[in-house]
Amino acid sequence: MSPKVFAIVPAAGQGTRIGDALPKQYLPLAGRPMLFHCLDALAAVDRIARIIVVLAPLDAHWEAQDWSGLDPRVEALYIGGASRSQSVIAGLRALEDAASQDDWVLVHDAARPCVQTLLVEQFLDELEDDPVGGLLALPLADTLKEADAMQRVARTVPREGLWRAQTPQMFRYGKLRLALPAHPQATDEAQAIEAGGASPRLVSGESTNLKVTFAEDLQLAELILLNRNKVRL
Repeated sequence: MSPKVFAIVPAAGQGTRIGDALPKQYLPLAGRPMLFHCLDALAAVDRIARIIVVLAPLDAHWEAQDWSGLDPRVEALYIGGASRSQSVIAGLRALEDAASQDDWVLVHDAARPCVQTLLVEQFLDELEDDPVGGLLALPLADTLKEADAMQRVARTVPREGLWRAQTPQMFRYGKLRLALPAHPQATDEAQAIEAGGASPRLVSGESTNLKVTFAEDLQLAELILLNRNKVRL
């Protein structure tokens, strides 16, 4: 039997850097909450068995949003932690009765609303037989400068071999369940897997799969989504 694929979307953060009182995953984007767009893209992938949205225990915003049209495989759980890692661990625990050790767990940022279903499908195809798992990423194109204490250039950092990590990231349930608690300071799932001695595979992503962090990112994400809707029409 082929391994199942489960998705976890950590959405317990407050997103304070964007400068809005509403957590950024709920900010309106192309007529819907930001979170809706990534959930809708994931739900269009038939291979994903369940999609768990990990919310903060005291989240007061989910119920106030319009989630009409979302696939019934999407399940919101109020079990999030203080960090991304803690929220993903909580999502893994919620799957313990459904997932086997070799099933895949795909983790995607709620703040990446422009991910395309086709990209996720291609990502799953590339990792289907991989012994470790991997992540979407882009080769670094910009010149990197390291600053000194006075905000002056200390040196230019060679960019050869450097990639910008994106999500989704996907690894086996059993390995991820062990790796994240063992390495709580990891900033993403791939780093936790790396710390355990494995080498995640880099799968080429897309520049439009941007992470919304600041107000200008929100504007760009909306332009991307609106343009796609025009193309569909």
